[in-house]
Amino acid sequence: MEEKREIPSTLRTILAVDAYLTNAFVNWAQQFLALRQLKTHRTFLKISCHSILWLATNLVLIWAFNKSDLYQMQVNLFIGLLLDIILVAVLKAVARRRRPTTNDNLSLKKDSFPSGNAARVAFITYFLLNLWPIPLICVPPLLAWSFSVCMSKLLMREHHIVDVLAGIALGIFEGMLIGYIYLERETCTSLVWWITDEKISGAEYDV
Repeated sequence: MEEKREIPSTLRTILAVDAYLTNAFVNWAQQFLALRQLKTHRTFLKISCHSILWLATNLVLIWAFNKSDLYQMQVNLFIGLLLDIILVAVLKAVARRRRPTTNDNLSLKKDSFPSGNAARVAFITYFLLNLWPIPLICVPPLLAWSFSVCMSKLLMREHHIVDVLAGIALGIFEGMLIGYIYLERETCTSLVWWITDEKISGAEYDV
């Protein structure tokens, strides 16, 4: 049986204030139709930033396009996504903060801090704005998507405000860390070729 942790009074007060402000903010935000509609699209928003989807899609694109010009972006993005999964899992295991008690979501995921979705969209947004800049015309949709994902987690009462803010901060930190260790193009190309060389050779010669 899991032993119940003793939470310091100061931290307990902060968590209580956070829960109160989250509830008040959600009640206020639901007055606006544009924000209420985010609840309608919650499934799409949740799937759109799912870690497995991004990892799998990235691998498929590496295999399908097989363009050396994209290897650097794809490999560094893949490393960042793996880093995000690890850091979020570790922090949730350490914090063990439960989701809002008013959450009627049937999700089996009970840990709330930090928001993994918020961390992921923040990392992807940072990556596509700073490390591999996308065309300017794509920036507004990217920011709208990031905002919508984070806001939907609050409106669905799956996270508290601090959970989402911590997730955003974590995602930005991940982006900065990947930027610091950003692998060179030659290294990324070598990694892709090392992983796929045997399969490519088999496809060429095993005819």
